[in-house]
Amino acid sequence: MYRCIAIDDEPLALNILADYIRKTDSLHLVDICTNPKLALQRVLNNEADLIFLDIEMPGLNGIEFMQQAGSMCRFILTTAYPDYALKGYEYNVVDYLLKPIAYDRFLKAVQKLPLMISQPEQNRVSFFFVKSEYKLLRIDYDDVIYLESLRDYVAIHTLSGQKILTLQSLSSFEKELPAHQFVRIHKSYMVAINKLERIAKNRVQIGNLEIPIGDTYRSNLNRLTKH
Repeated sequence: MYRCIAIDDEPLALNILADYIRKTDSLHLVDICTNPKLALQRVLNNEADLIFLDIEMPGLNGIEFMQQAGSMCRFILTTAYPDYALKGYEYNVVDYLLKPIAYDRFLKAVQKLPLMISQPEQNRVSFFFVKSEYKLLRIDYDDVIYLESLRDYVAIHTLSGQKILTLQSLSSFEKELPAHQFVRIHKSYMVAINKLERIAKNRVQIGNLEIPIGDTYRSNLNRLTKH
């Protein structure tokens, strides 16, 4: 039986999901939440296996929620906006439900869950989303060279020459991005490990670019040179 939390800022939508969950034998309703930040804490405490998640919510939208939850659980996304039905969602997403949700469509989504869990390699995330200039942008991990902290913003420098600005902290990216692909080397810099060409005493080199290594973060690089 899968432990479920339904998250939506609309009480009516939550009540419908709660009813559907209660009458589905394979599901157990842990909670319904209108506050995504409180729900996230329950997810991080490993209190749920499956989240029914609205995409558009104030304070913390669905994409940001999935980024912070990581691999703690699976998601079935719900929304009233068909424009969000992107094939690119791979944050452990089982299915996508467009409101108003019929029970037979709800059940079809739930029935996909066992197959997805048995095939985890097919669901490995290879990208992340950031909010920039009032839009959500998808960025492939492989396209990132380094991230640079600029006071209240982070600049994401990519192979295509873009510098994408997002109102987010470097510490939040340090938590969200996979540690086997990205490493923080300075209070102002985080780099893609596979783009490093040389590691010197006080700096790393990526192409013609040299980035300083902060004393506080030197231990982060030690794991790259152990072997």
